[in-house]
Amino acid sequence: MHDVSAVDTALHGLRTLIADGSLQPGDRLPSEGVLSERLGVSRGSIREAIRTLSALGVVETRRGAGTFVGELRAADMIRTLALTVGLLPLESILELFELRRVLEAHAASLAAARCDDASVAGLNEILDRLETTDDVDEQSALDHEFHMTIAQLGGNESLGAMVAVLRSRSRAYPVPLGPETKRISDAGHRSILQAVTSHDPVAASVAAAAHVAQSEVWLREHRPAPEIID
Repeated sequence: MHDVSAVDTALHGLRTLIADGSLQPGDRLPSEGVLSERLGVSRGSIREAIRTLSALGVVETRRGAGTFVGELRAADMIRTLALTVGLLPLESILELFELRRVLEAHAASLAAARCDDASVAGLNEILDRLETTDDVDEQSALDHEFHMTIAQLGGNESLGAMVAVLRSRSRAYPVPLGPETKRISDAGHRSILQAVTSHDPVAASVAAAAHVAQSEVWLREHRPAPEIID
């Protein structure tokens, strides 16, 4: 067993070297011996710290070459949150809906300001398919495709990555869509698309926030058991 405080010290030291620019993206980390002496901890603690950073996508180990600082792209770092967000129970997911309302509303406003005719046509096709299918799995997939397309249209990859992370766990708690529920959901999608098509960021933001809020209400009412989402 490694001393937890020593591993924390090693982790903090490595993070500091990267954060202050001593180690840049693409740089090879010094040897375990050098790092051990520099940070005042054992080689074992250095190895544990490197494993933690590797799991977070901060560094990558290449067999026969050493360990290197990753690209440190914001969107990639955000995507690693899926490892932990994917474990959250329903009550915690409900807390995250407030974040979803803010982020998806902003994403929709960006999409309204920046979308083109081809993008609108693609979104319309997705909704046409969503509104006509009775297959539950296909409904879930098309719903996710619609919202992620909206998020990606804004042109901010980090925003899209965060929306994807938050939505991924929510999708594991599927709400049964009866005829009336599906009608309301479909209408919410159409309201978002209409605002995006009209290049109206304010209306798009309001429509997206209302749609997410409605999803939260349904989730609170039904409180379904979680499923595994591939």
